[in-house]
Amino acid sequence: MKKIINTADTFVKDTMEGIICAYGDKVKLLKDDFRILLSNYPTKDGKVGIVTAGGSGHLPMFLGYVGKGLLDGCAVGEVFASPSSEKMADMIRACDRGNGVLCLFGNYNGDLFNFRMACDEVEFDDIKTKQVIVRDDVASANKENEKKRRGVAGMMYAFKVAGAAADQMMSLEDVAKVTERALQNIRSMGVALSPCIVPKVGRPTFTIEEDEIEIGMGIHGEAGIEVKKMMTADEIAEILMKNIMDDMSLISGDEVSVMINGLGGTPLEEQLIVYRKVYEILNKKGISVVMPHIGEYATSMEMAGLSITIFKLDEELKTLLKAPAETPFYTNLNK
Repeated sequence: MKKIINTADTFVKDTMEGIICAYGDKVKLLKDDFRILLSNYPTKDGKVGIVTAGGSGHLPMFLGYVGKGLLDGCAVGEVFASPSSEKMADMIRACDRGNGVLCLFGNYNGDLFNFRMACDEVEFDDIKTKQVIVRDDVASANKENEKKRRGVAGMMYAFKVAGAAADQMMSLEDVAKVTERALQNIRSMGVALSPCIVPKVGRPTFTIEEDEIEIGMGIHGEAGIEVKKMMTADEIAEILMKNIMDDMSLISGDEVSVMINGLGGTPLEEQLIVYRKVYEILNKKGISVVMPHIGEYATSMEMAGLSITIFKLDEELKTLLKAPAETPFYTNLNK
């Protein structure tokens, strides 16, 4: 195992300290707790807090989206492991501005369990919370069992919508409602070409032959739906788009945002080649693309591969997507 780290035990702490050294004007730690990152931007009293939590190893998810117009706070655990409910509760308290906190996170058992405990705990402090769970990965369960689906890169779009809605001073109920509506229109699916190595484990999370590709792989190395021989970028795009579009209603005249998300070890050139085919598929169906996102938005350490996310827009969702935001890893200042 070759990694540019100090020790496996200090991996998360060193990463967090590096973020503060680089972006201390935008983010800060809660009372020097390296597990909890908070926005360093001024916040209006009465604004709904937007928070998330999850395992480390997915930068810029989740930590990279703390700032203006997105998340107010994020708690992280060890690589691919949920933070404790106590850390989540501390983060929720720090992000409450009097009108409650929206907890927005992926559908993973540790995060589900710990967020429920944290929300119960802060009720004793008279802090109102709502939980919205991201389930955008079409490969992880069929449509009839969509509540079992994992949350993957589409979570970033949900952060964007929720953060913009909160900045408009919507109520907690309305922020949750519009975020849920966004998630009903977000679908993702990915492929993996290679595994990654968790520092404390020191071995690959799965094995795959040099000439193979796994369709539908999860961002923690969860099994996909099938292993195929390596194929062209166009063929990969066609398979992923067919699965996504079979799962959602898209017709000529619709507008979507497209995310091509690198999992950590895929060059931007390869992502752009895939986007080229996705754009062609949508264009032939009369579907317009608004604000394409191409790059690394939710990684899995150094895993090679990528995912495609389609976000179907209406006028309100498009406005919230385009609203200004500024964080260490995501900036959109175009109004």
